Formats: sequence, C-alpha cells, structure tokens
Amino acid sequence: MTYDELLCISPYSLGKAEKERVLTERLTELTELHRRHCPEYARMLDSISFDAAGVHSYKDLPFLPVRLFKELELKSVPREEIVKTMTSSGTTGQAVSRIFLDKTTSSNQQKTMVKIVSAFTGSSRMPMIIIDCPGVVKNRAMFSARGAGILGFSIFGAKKIYALDDDMKLDVEALQAFLEKYKGQKILLFGFTFMIWQHFYKELLRLKEQGVTFDLSDGILIHGGGWKKLISEAVSHDEFHKRMKEACGLARIHDYYGMVEQTGCIYMECECGHLHASVFSDVITRRPLDFAECDIGEKGIIQVVSAIPESYPGHSLLTEDEGVILGEDDCPCGRKGKYFKIEGRLKNAEIRGCSDTYAAKF
Repeated sequence: MTYDELLCISPYSLGKAEKERVLTERLTELTELHRRHCPEYARMLDSISFDAAGVHSYKDLPFLPVRLFKELELKSVPREEIVKTMTSSGTTGQAVSRIFLDKTTSSNQQKTMVKIVSAFTGSSRMPMIIIDCPGVVKNRAMFSARGAGILGFSIFGAKKIYALDDDMKLDVEALQAFLEKYKGQKILLFGFTFMIWQHFYKELLRLKEQGVTFDLSDGILIHGGGWKKLISEAVSHDEFHKRMKEACGLARIHDYYGMVEQTGCIYMECECGHLHASVFSDVITRRPLDFAECDIGEKGIIQVVSAIPESYPGHSLLTEDEGVILGEDDCPCGRKGKYFKIEGRLKNAEIRGCSDTYAAKF
C-alpha cells in the first residue's frame, strides 16, 4: 500500500484486524526498503538473521532502540536528497537524535498531522496563539524538536501570535489585542506543558489577582512534551485542566504524545483523557525481561511503529518510556484503535521531551 492510499483512510476508522493487515503490509515494505538503502540497518538485520518470510504481523518486525539515532547517522536516501535535519530535545551535554528527511517523508509528516489533529479540532484553520517565543523557530534548516512542534502545529493557524517574547515573558498587550480582534471565534492554542504552566498560567493567575482577565472559553489547547516537572510539583493531569479553566475559561484541552524520531504520527488525547493511536501508527507495550508483548492493562516498555518514514529507518522503535494499553476499539469517545496512557520514563533514562528538557534547564 502506498502512503497516499493510506492517507485516504479516516484516522480512527479501522478495527483491529483491518488495521493490523494494513500496517503489516506497509511496515514490511518499509523494512525491506530500508534494508536495501541503509547499510547500517541492513547489517543490523543480518546480525539477527532477519527473514521477512517469517513476518505474520508488524509486531514481528525488528525494532531499533530510539537511542540509536543519537549514536548513528541512519538514512535511506542520498545526502543530496535531504531537505531537513531534525534534532531531538536534550538537556545540556546530552547527545541528540538526528533525523534526516527527504521531500516525500517531510510532506507525509505534514499531511498526517493534518489528518490526525483535524479529527479533534475540525478542518477549518483558526486564529492561533503559540505559547512560546518566536526565536525558537529561526533556524529552519536544523529543526529542534521544539521548533518542529511549533511549525508543525502552525499549519492549523490562520493568523498567529506568539504569546511570549524572547525573554519568555507574557506579551500582555499583544495578547489582549489578539483576543479582542478575534472575539467570538474559536481559537487554537499550542505549547509545551511546562512552559504553559510556568510562563502562561502563572502569569494569568498573577494578572487575574490584579483584575486583568483573559477569556479563552472558545479556545482549544493542544500541549505536549512531558509531565515530569509538573508531577514533581504535584500538578496532575486533572489539576492542570482545572487550573487552566479557572484562570482563563479553557475547557477543551488535549495532551499529545509524540517524538521527533516519528514526527507526524502523534497520539492525541481524547475527551475521555486517553491517548489514541491512529491508522498511521501503533503502540505496543513490551515486557522488559524478554520483550514479549504485554497484555492489555499491563505496564511495559513502549514500542511505536509509524507508516511514514521512508528517508530513515524509524518505522519501528523501542522508546525509553513506560505505558499501559487501556483497550482497543472500545474507548467511550468512539474512536477505533488502541488507547493508552504513559506512566513515565524508564529508570535512569535521559530526560527528553520539549517540556521536560526545558524544565530541567529552567
């Protein structure tokens, strides 16, 4: 199946059996593509005597540890075809992943993001508030995960404003003018969890105590990047939602899970508080002792698969996160596919995620 054919399928429409058939076909094709065009990947497959004839499901395909992209330059296209190099978030001194994109993979990432996010926000572009500073997206050739996240979600904005200046201070006047101009319209807000809390929510709270209020009751907030710092401050998922609503009326809030190594295939949080896998990707949890697949409800190491990557072998990755598959095809929100929750990082794993790495530096 070509990726254009896959893009014609509604993101949350396939049941378990059909989705497994579609992903198995596509991911097996990608495995062979990367075996032919990425020498390092081919040597890894040869070292485990991988035979595609033994693959009955995409769950049988080999996975790469996500950390490997910090150690090796893995690409399946000639260097001259690379149009963009993306880097992961990292604290000072950490190595970062480098992800090499050609035009096809970059385009498919964007198309996939549109399909997934539109299933939650609607297809119309909206006035958009980016809860970050403009300086983070200035280097267009070498995208950080933070800059890539901002630019990726910016395609959903008709008119955009950065809520923070380059000193990470709330631009109160600009925000007031923007909200007045688009009063009564649905507004999209995007940012990373800790930054929203530290530089947006706390400032809104301070201003509210001085009698200055902002009405974002027509807003939709999408945020991601990790919860490590907020959880350490005893701010839970539910508390975050409650406080944001009290501060500015925001009620529609969606977290998401994703990583630079599989940009485009994000896992959006539904109205029931569950992260969802679309038809373009899937999540598998594995037991740490033998990497056998976990049962539903059993905590394990998260493996992510994506049907997108053609320019680098990032279609099947073992993360350093732990999580639990909560169910499949039966979420009360009505979306088909697996739904799950993240439990946190593996012990001794490096901090990653735009929110968490920023919080560590902060």
